Amino acid sequence: MNIGIVCYPTFGGSGVVATELAKGLANRGHKIHILSYSRPARLDSFRTDISYHEVDLSTYPLFEYPPYDLALANLMVNLIQFEKLDLMHVHYAIPHATSAYLAKQILNSKASNIPVITTLHGTDITLIGSDPTYKQVVDFSINQSDGVTAVSEYLKNETYRLFDITKEIRVLPNFIDLDRFKKSKKEHFKKAICPDGEKIITHVSNFREVKRVPDVVEVFSRVLKNGVKAKLLMVGDGPDRSKAEQKCRELKICNHVRFLGKQEQVEEVLSISDLFMIPSGSETFGLAALEAMSCSVPVISSNIGGLPEVNIHGETGFICELADVECMGQRATEILTDEELHSKMANAARKRAELFEMDKIVTDYEKYYEEIRQGMS
Repeated sequence: MNIGIVCYPTFGGSGVVATELAKGLANRGHKIHILSYSRPARLDSFRTDISYHEVDLSTYPLFEYPPYDLALANLMVNLIQFEKLDLMHVHYAIPHATSAYLAKQILNSKASNIPVITTLHGTDITLIGSDPTYKQVVDFSINQSDGVTAVSEYLKNETYRLFDITKEIRVLPNFIDLDRFKKSKKEHFKKAICPDGEKIITHVSNFREVKRVPDVVEVFSRVLKNGVKAKLLMVGDGPDRSKAEQKCRELKICNHVRFLGKQEQVEEVLSISDLFMIPSGSETFGLAALEAMSCSVPVISSNIGGLPEVNIHGETGFICELADVECMGQRATEILTDEELHSKMANAARKRAELFEMDKIVTDYEKYYEEIRQGMS
């Protein structure tokens, strides 16, 4: 098939999943066109079977903000016409599904019947769902899509709860490249960070408020108080980094914490980690947790959103209630001081991740594409 994939280019879950899906589909012989306002972070190598098309956001005095949705719709029209796309897969309901609907309407007189698949990732539902400014547009855009998927059962249920959706929503979870995300020997790297054999706790996120990064530091301080020799690696960047740094200063533990910024090869950091911390206030799936688990790292997470569908309490790690840093500190200490428990959970984490293997989920997407196409023929 000749497939258009629309996504945001960020390090966040939706951009990562959309780009990795594009690679997986291309590996199966499909021709992929990625549409975004800048090159996606994970589209990091040249491929003849994946074309990148940048949305042109020209500025004019009339517009205080360039109309991204209109520029995207125009690009969609051009690609459908001249690249002969068989299917358009948009990630995020608005504005991407809205732009796809507009593109189809523009092409209606030219007998275009291209299927549009919309994948819901989270912020388009959980955050915008509480904003009445967009509700009717979200309702309409999802219902006008030819196929709709969500990355977790939690997100599917939230979408039905928050919006007036008449379409069936198929759950196709996020996935993992097991060959890339696996524990590798990086003893020299770990020795450089932990010369005295300390344990490593890692957090990876975009450091937004919803990720509760100061809680990570607070939990880590409790682990230290419990007598565990450890280091904390903070991977990523964002608006709440300064709050996390200030928390380190308040707790006087800065010499045990390293802020590594954004890392392209995050699997190298995960390979030396003993525990992964994700105390988020909202996660529709928890891709960062899955990547850690694939590298045989047990997870401490909050009992929020789709995280319990990924991190199984008592098997792959532990789940605590939101903001319960005392519970997280105790559970982290338990894992890091019990070698047998750590080994058991590390093995279980990898086995759990194998259920979300990339090739399996890409196959499910292929089948769904064909199902929708046949239903429209």
